[in-house]
Amino acid sequence: MYQVIEMYGDFEPWWFLEDWEKDIVASQRFDDYYEALKFYKRQWLLLREQSPLFKSRSDLMTIFWDPEDRRWCEECAEYVQQYHSVALLENDQQIPRSKRRPGYEKENAHTAHRSCKLDNETNQL
Repeated sequence: MYQVIEMYGDFEPWWFLEDWEKDIVASQRFDDYYEALKFYKRQWLLLREQSPLFKSRSDLMTIFWDPEDRRWCEECAEYVQQYHSVALLENDQQIPRSKRRPGYEKENAHTAHRSCKLDNETNQL
């Protein structure tokens, strides 16, 4: 079973931090990998139109962001970046190496994007 999820929050999807599922804003399930991949591509293009910056990985996970879309984090006492993400998963997990797409690994942002360091250090799996 394949799933294409869209997320919104202050972490990249590839971290799979505790409670990462709370950031899911949309989800679509597929029995066929290539149908899921087509849907992922379509969602990628839609999100790309809405956000100036992105970083894609060969494991079919991408973050999109606007530097102005930040929220104040009380715990770490700083503003943290908010991300729109899209990811293709297999059985609710990162897809296996055999299904990765090296050509999808690209980005248009060369500046560091920031997430909450406090949560990142304490919640990593």
